[in-house]
Amino acid sequence: MICPCNPNNLYKNCCKKAHKDIITVSSAEELMRSRYSAFVLADVLYLHKSHHSSTRLSKKEYKELEKWTKSVEWVKLEILNFTENTVNFKAFFLENGNLEVIEEHSTFCKENNNWVYLNAK
Repeated sequence: MICPCNPNNLYKNCCKKAHKDIITVSSAEELMRSRYSAFVLADVLYLHKSHHSSTRLSKKEYKELEKWTKSVEWVKLEILNFTENTVNFKAFFLENGNLEVIEEHSTFCKENNNWVYLNAK
């Protein structure tokens, strides 16, 4: 299977490692890519695990997120730029036949020695 975060990589050699063990993630960009792949795969358990404990969603919000991620067709991820703890990206998806885009400047940090998503602008 091709990795959702990068069509030049196989999932097993890319985001699958992070999804199996978040400790393997070595940068904010890598975590962001693995989170995008988790959205594509509707892996809300990984989204929860990779989210900072102070900004995590509620169980109800994760259920709604899972339903939404399954209702859209993910097209591609485009990394615009990144620093040590931020990633600016665009995530493209089809919803109700329309091409939509999420553009976000995300902030990441370490919690319990693991990279996690903190928030976005």
